[in-house]
Amino acid sequence: MRIFLYRLARLLFDAAELVLLIRVVVSWLPVNRDNKLIILLYKVTEPVLAPIRSMIRRSSVGHRLIFDFSPLIAFLLLAILRRIVLWII
Repeated sequence: MRIFLYRLARLLFDAAELVLLIRVVVSWLPVNRDNKLIILLYKVTEPVLAPIRSMIRRSSVGHRLIFDFSPLIAFLLLAILRRIVLWII
């Protein structure tokens, strides 16, 4: 049972990281934002990225940033959460 939970948790974290990576790459490309897959991608990732983006903007440096660093912070938080969850299992 523990092995199953461990593998499931790894799979879920891998999927979350992959979806975030796809979101980052898509944001750099000139794609049609009306595409249903792109809309779904943004609907899945925005609940994670929006609060991080909001916290960055409220910081003393955040309102001056040109680039959106929320995916980078999301990747870091996912890595920390992954270690904690897998350590518990």
